[in-house]
Amino acid sequence: MRVPLSWLRDYVPLPDPAALVERLTLAGLESSGVRVFGLPVPAGLRVKPEDAGPAWEPDKIVVGKVLEITKHPEADKLKLVTLDYGAAGPKTVVTGAPNIAPGQSGMKVILGLKGSRYFLADKDGKKTVATLEPKKLRGIDNDAMCMSDYELGISDEHEGIIILDDADPAPGTPAADLLGDVVVELDVLPNMARCLSLVGVAREVAALTGAAVCPPEPKGETGTERIDGKVAVEIADPKLCPRYTATLIFGAAVGPAPRWMRSRLQAAGMRPINNVVDVTNYVMLELGQPLHAFDYHVLVDRANRSAGKGGGAKVPTITVRPATTGEKLRTLDGQERTLGPDNLVIADGLGAIALAGVMGGAETEVTGATRSILLESAAFDPVSVRKTARQFNLFSEASARFTKGVPADLAKTAAARAADLLRRHAGGEVLAGVIDAYPAPQPPQVVELRRSEIARVLGFDVPPAEVERVLAALEFGVKSSVSGWEVTVPRTRLDVQAGAADLIEELARVSGYDKLPGRLLPLELPEPVGNRSLELEDQVRDQLADQGLQECVTYSLTAPEAEAKFGVAAEHVALVNPISPERSVMRRSLVPGLLAVAARNLEAADGVALYEVGFVYLPRQGEKLPDEPRRLAVVLCGRRTAGAWDDVQGVKPPQSDFFDLKGVVEALTSDLHLPGVAFAAAKGVPWLHPMRAAELTAGGKPCGAFGELHPKVAAAFGLADRAVQVAELDLEALLAAVPERTAYRPFSIMPPAKRDVAVVVPGETPAEAVLAEIRAAGGELLVGADLFDVYTGDGIPAGTKSLAFALTYQAPDRTLGEKEIAKAHEKVEGRLRHVLKAQIRGRDA
Repeated sequence: MRVPLSWLRDYVPLPDPAALVERLTLAGLESSGVRVFGLPVPAGLRVKPEDAGPAWEPDKIVVGKVLEITKHPEADKLKLVTLDYGAAGPKTVVTGAPNIAPGQSGMKVILGLKGSRYFLADKDGKKTVATLEPKKLRGIDNDAMCMSDYELGISDEHEGIIILDDADPAPGTPAADLLGDVVVELDVLPNMARCLSLVGVAREVAALTGAAVCPPEPKGETGTERIDGKVAVEIADPKLCPRYTATLIFGAAVGPAPRWMRSRLQAAGMRPINNVVDVTNYVMLELGQPLHAFDYHVLVDRANRSAGKGGGAKVPTITVRPATTGEKLRTLDGQERTLGPDNLVIADGLGAIALAGVMGGAETEVTGATRSILLESAAFDPVSVRKTARQFNLFSEASARFTKGVPADLAKTAAARAADLLRRHAGGEVLAGVIDAYPAPQPPQVVELRRSEIARVLGFDVPPAEVERVLAALEFGVKSSVSGWEVTVPRTRLDVQAGAADLIEELARVSGYDKLPGRLLPLELPEPVGNRSLELEDQVRDQLADQGLQECVTYSLTAPEAEAKFGVAAEHVALVNPISPERSVMRRSLVPGLLAVAARNLEAADGVALYEVGFVYLPRQGEKLPDEPRRLAVVLCGRRTAGAWDDVQGVKPPQSDFFDLKGVVEALTSDLHLPGVAFAAAKGVPWLHPMRAAELTAGGKPCGAFGELHPKVAAAFGLADRAVQVAELDLEALLAAVPERTAYRPFSIMPPAKRDVAVVVPGETPAEAVLAEIRAAGGELLVGADLFDVYTGDGIPAGTKSLAFALTYQAPDRTLGEKEIAKAHEKVEGRLRHVLKAQIRGRDA
């Protein structure tokens, strides 16, 4: 929120800008930037160069009063303006401003004299700073100019020059004294929504500095005519609309708002439109209550059409209700909206006339022909407003305030303030009385605040006088009790929900977080408790990183179409209110997101090795919440190793294949010391190549699948013609199989003995089955068995294959003799013949 300090100063005395910004930041209202208009940058204030234009020198940019305007003798679009600017004699300047005309006089403008610095758009439209120099304009000497908002850096408006209000200072007054300002932009968090108004910020400043707040006091002058019988209000659901007030102003004239109001709105970041709309925006920024103005005569005409002909003029009835399915409304932006029961509307007998808290309707908007105004001031349900604003992408200053909560008690005060401003600046007569539908008034909230609770939460005692000062400054009602205080919460403080904890936070915040005393905890820290599951998860991450893989973190939200490409067509956990169609469901697999990352990276790299550890979300039948198991996904694709100096040009470097991925999985299972690790051909995994896929089991339980990605799936992810290796493992199953303790045995210092064995087995026999039998027969002397060759072809029967293994025999306490080695080796060969019916190549005929 942009806070012009000249405006804020109307409600509370201010310290210097630098001290103010620092104090607000320490109290939870952080400044995201400061803009300076026409003034030197205040000492100690950090301002970006682009946010501080040239200062308006007091003797060069001043107020001028127009004495006469005549036509330029040589140009139809130029005028000669003679001005009194406080000097000994008047000055004539040349201008082409469209908002003044020959024959006018008396208005006050801003005059820039020779040497003044101002903003100018260059040929590319970029704003630059120029210095005013004398020059001839169509034969007329000119050394001054009438300034626009653009040239002074106030706004981007440059269609006309600045015309001041009649009551503004005398000619010669420095423009900086009149229009110069410092604007602080505050980041207002949801729990500080009360500060989305100038008066709300003023209350904070008063509490921080000890000053007194002076909120605006509407005079409340009304005419003799009463509002009774001219409009009615009905609320269908008090939960959606706790309060709705209607005020009538007759005889208003729609036109420009006064200059001072337009200047303040521009400084606060809002575009002036006309006096009626500007008053509603002004009060919204001032008090935090959004307002809306309807053309009352249009409402009367709609009431007559709704009731039919005859019977005289009808009274408009404003109804706040949910829209009906398919109901239509053309909003102020000209768009026709199709509504539903989730949209709260303001309606009459003919249908919806506004989206509650979001945007008004085009038919009932205030125009130049409007003479009678119905002023709405209401409170709406934050969730309802937020849903409607998000549904139609209609976010505004008003909807931002309603979504954070606007107190119902503020409605009548804001309506009175706006009516008073309209009376003064639109010439209207405010009808006596207000239609106030308030079916469920806010009950008073009283909180017990104990001295002992303050000491317990903050860790130190706060003097009673300081407690009462801070709470009173924030407009809480404070009454002493035996144990502390009974505190009445202001109706504007919707954020006080946690009782005493919220009040204690206010004490610390206003007193100053920077002033909290520092000390050690009075108790010793408890012994840390380990979390085995997370520790093992970190071990998995570390092990994969040690192998050269890079960790990724992808979105938990995805689209059903994205997972359908991967072959996941099952039911998903769907979001009720997704931020976009691409993030509408919770993922069931990590792999689709990781494949998308791999595809993007392979556009600029020749190889990727990625992994992700994360949750997937599986719906449970009859349960509201899903299962959230952890998964591990790995993707390898492209070049196996990084580029090196010995790369051969034109020769494709080695690419990652199935065995690279299997090696990653084996290294992981070995590092975790998983028992009973086994691999088998995977069947029925739709996203894997049917002939290059494996399943992992540990301790006899399945732990996932891995292999080469199916070519159709690879093509769907933009990885066609690439061999993509993919694994998705059940991390919960893997970690559950990790033994609590791992037994180690000493390394043997005795020499090992190497023997090879080649066995011929049926082609469908997996190497794992052969290895299992070798290990079972080898006993304690067999310390290693590795497959090093697979052969099919000539020399062995058709339908079989030859598997060659390197076996290592070693004893822990002695050197093995040849007979002992031969005996152990023959035992292995014998078991292979007996159990697998295998032939030993080189021994069996």
